[in-house]
Amino acid sequence: MPSKPTAASRLVLLAFLLGISAAAGHDDAAARRTMEQFAGFPASDDGDGGPSSDFRVDSEGLQRQIAELASFSDSPAPSVTRVLYTDKDVQARRYIKGIMNQLGLAVREDAVGNIFGRWEGSEPGLGAVATGSHVDAIPFSGKFDGVVGVLGALEAISLLKRSAFLPKRSLEVIMFTSEEPTRFGISCLGSRLMAGIEELAQSLRKVVDNQNVSFLDAAESAGYKLHLEDLPSVFLKKDTYSAFIELHIEQGPILEKEGIPIGIVTAIAAPASLKVDFEGNGGHAGAVLMPARNDAGLAAAELALAVEKHVLESGSIDTVGTVGILQLHPGAINSIPCKSHLEIDVRDIDEKRRNDVIEKIRRSATQISKNRGVELSEFKIVNQDPPALSDKSVVDAMEFAAKQLNLEYKNMISRAYHDSLFMARVSPMGMIFIPCYKGYSHKPEEYASPEDMANGVKVLALTMAKLSLE
Repeated sequence: MPSKPTAASRLVLLAFLLGISAAAGHDDAAARRTMEQFAGFPASDDGDGGPSSDFRVDSEGLQRQIAELASFSDSPAPSVTRVLYTDKDVQARRYIKGIMNQLGLAVREDAVGNIFGRWEGSEPGLGAVATGSHVDAIPFSGKFDGVVGVLGALEAISLLKRSAFLPKRSLEVIMFTSEEPTRFGISCLGSRLMAGIEELAQSLRKVVDNQNVSFLDAAESAGYKLHLEDLPSVFLKKDTYSAFIELHIEQGPILEKEGIPIGIVTAIAAPASLKVDFEGNGGHAGAVLMPARNDAGLAAAELALAVEKHVLESGSIDTVGTVGILQLHPGAINSIPCKSHLEIDVRDIDEKRRNDVIEKIRRSATQISKNRGVELSEFKIVNQDPPALSDKSVVDAMEFAAKQLNLEYKNMISRAYHDSLFMARVSPMGMIFIPCYKGYSHKPEEYASPEDMANGVKVLALTMAKLSLE
């Protein structure tokens, strides 16, 4: 449990809030009351007094909301499956909008279903301070990934409202559409469009899911009757946001292992996705002798091992590679595979090093096809995104918040990518991590404790408040 703030931290926080509130036109009494709520104790001259109930996170309410949202799932508890534009996704969207309305936020949606809840500040013409994440979930995953960053953000807004905080810049919570690539193979679909990636808008004209349902038809089934010419309307205008902060579970074991409650992200690793197809001759497993085979399955297996080899030889522990999908056709035990399909994920915090690995994988695929007498029918780089650095002003605000709340924090890199990766293209960006149990994520065992979530919400709330008043 965090210890009681020191006298020094009280003075720092009081001076900060007095200074910014005076600039915003508040009187000293209002500033003092606001300081009390943030600091969690009365601002008495002798420093006595207990914590303020108004600046306590409603942990029970947050846990209840997480459980209720998890019930909108196409797989049984404790797993969660919630795929873009399905009925469960629509129910989850309705649930989030309901909470936004309860908080008195102005709610709107864009053409693809990014949802926005805005608390208008005293100077609404200024760029807003935004926060948020996603609530879609890959099949048979957990209930905290992304969700903590949406429901936790809404609790942070509620916390600020209960503390009688008055924002200068508007505060906005975003629920991004389809951070997960489950349905259409496109990760961070909503935030990519918000970042103005025109190539994505063009590709959505022809993309289909594994049931041959087009993106436009799927969107219409969820109530979004958009036309292709509507997609550029999702692009954010310049200076829409002065800052964006995402609260998220770490999805790794570091914070829990080191006993640190808060991670402050300084950079997000550069991800890339590849699709590779080999085609061979196939044949009967008993009738075709080994020297005569052109086995597309073995070509895929050899490439999978080559991916591991090239990653390990990159010279950095920060380079990672994963063959997450390997499919064989026709998929019968007594039939030599005539086709194989791989989907490969390569990441690194260094873009050049990652790209060098991708080039080595390409060369290996070409050589394997020659050696085994199979055709390399496709080698496609689906996405090859640059890394993103957190903005210094946002990092400073997050560190300020953690210090004032007397919470230990660790500066760290995110090796998973998030909507923040693309929001960094249009806004100063930062991320707050909280621990997750054993680093589990994307599986039913995924867990974040109520205490850790409360700490994250408080850091987020204070960070937004500071940035709102600048």
